[in-house]
Order: sequence, then structure tokens, then C-alpha cells
Amino acid sequence: MSAKKLNTEETKKQLEISRERFVANMDRHAGIEWEQVEEKLESNPEKLWSLSEMERTEGEPDVVGEEDGEFIFFDCSKESPAGRKSVCYDRAAWEARKKHKPETSAMELAEEMGITMLDESQYRFLQELGDFDNKTSSWLSTPDGIRERGGAIFGDFRYNMVFIYHNGAESYYGARRFRGALRV
Repeated sequence: MSAKKLNTEETKKQLEISRERFVANMDRHAGIEWEQVEEKLESNPEKLWSLSEMERTEGEPDVVGEEDGEFIFFDCSKESPAGRKSVCYDRAAWEARKKHKPETSAMELAEEMGITMLDESQYRFLQELGDFDNKTSSWLSTPDGIRERGGAIFGDFRYNMVFIYHNGAESYYGARRFRGALRV
């Protein structure tokens, strides 16, 4: 895989994986035709690369809607993507850690991948599509007022309910990861 572009074989493989998931989960995107999604992906190689990064890090991305002429993909893995574990919230949180710094932060990794982290409303919408994060939790894009005070928010699904809670942004755990969104 070259920088932000897939070769022909990788493109074919990613499109096939995405098509199979799309067909297997039609309830997530009623009224959307795969051919339209595929056309958009093929005409946006950097977005297709980002989608493959979501896949590579075990996010199992799928189309969850369409808005303003763009298809919206969310990570739809049952648990928060395993390939994005043990990350603090952002660079400032990483720099604030005195010892045992994680490799990177959720915000930096999302940016490198060309995606955005889900915010609270997107996370709640995802939970309407199924039960996600029964054993893990996901960092969420945090409002400035909370972040300025050193915190960050995360979500999970327990006891048949969505919970949004806070933690110090510099914290990190193997079971706390992040879910992303991609607009194509």
C-alpha cells in the first residue's frame, strides 16, 4: 500500500469486503444502492484508502447514511476497533503524561487515517443500529469546554443502555479505543 492510495489489487479487495458487508447489513442503509457507493469510492482514492485503514484496524466500516450527496461510513465492529487500543485522547493529553506514554493518541491516529472520531450524537445513532461496545468503550469527540478542563468523553453500552461518561484525557486502557466516521 502506498501513501494514501491503494494499488489495483488492494482496491479490488477493499471494494469486495465493503460490498459484502453492505449487502449483509441492509438495515443500516435502507434506500442506498451499492453501485452508487462503489462509484463514489472509486472516484475518491484517498477516501478509499481511509476506508481500508478503518478495515485494517478492525473497524468493520459500513455505510450508515447519506447526507448532502455524501455517503457516511461508521466503524460498525461489535466492539471498539481492536487495532486502535491503548491510546489517550489527543496530543496535549499525550504530552501531559509524565510516564508510560502510549504510542499515540486517538485524535492523531484518526487524522493519520483521514477519518474523524464519532461525537456523542453519532455514537448514539450508531447504537440505534445495534448493540456496540458491550465489553469495550470508545473515546468520542469531546466538546471544547470539557477538553479545556482536562477531560474527554467516551461511550459504551451496558445494561441495555448507552452511557456517555468522562475521564482524564491522558488516560488510556486496552479496552478504550475509538470509532471513526468517513464521508465519501
